[in-house]
Amino acid sequence: ADTLRYDPNAALSVEEALRFGQAISDLRNDYFEDPTWGLAGMRRLREKLSIPLATNTIVIDFEQLATNVRDPAVDVILLDTTFWGGIRACVRAAQICDTFGLGIAVHSSGELGIQLATMLHLGAVLPNLVFTADAHYHHLADDIIIGGKMPYENGAIAVPEAPGLGVELDRDKLATYAELYRSLGGYAYDRDPGRPGWYPLLPNTNFADHLNDAVPDLGLG
Repeated sequence: ADTLRYDPNAALSVEEALRFGQAISDLRNDYFEDPTWGLAGMRRLREKLSIPLATNTIVIDFEQLATNVRDPAVDVILLDTTFWGGIRACVRAAQICDTFGLGIAVHSSGELGIQLATMLHLGAVLPNLVFTADAHYHHLADDIIIGGKMPYENGAIAVPEAPGLGVELDRDKLATYAELYRSLGGYAYDRDPGRPGWYPLLPNTNFADHLNDAVPDLGLG
């Protein structure tokens, strides 16, 4: 049967994430991904919920991984060759996770074929990868590698077998889509349609209009 992975990209408060996590606790959850922001908030959720917590935002380097080992806040580390700095760093992180009993998965950030090739090679060499790798690749209309998009077969993409990463950049397509980007601009990634003026930036500067707050005269001047 299919399993559930819910990822609100840290848009929920700790209390909202707690209520939601409790409501879905009887489903076939792989993990609850980044429901709220920060190690402290995730640690509190981990104390209250039975669902494993996962992240690709607050444990993305070795210092943060050491902190999570010493004082656990998440159960599953979502490895990403962009965030961690390449295949080798992700392999090292996976070995540390295995040593300390943390789960791992291969993350997807909507990558194109070159980064996808790094993720496929990564997943192929991780002996402790027990979760199916994430992928947003099927959402893409095209790719910038020679031959176009890599094909899915039975819900999976084969690891490229050619030299290097196994893919080659199509420079004509790159130029075409670079020009399209210049004409259209970016796209609304990690945006909440219910809050059109909200951006997932940290630290959040929209809690109060501190610039217009009256500054009290304490008589110290």
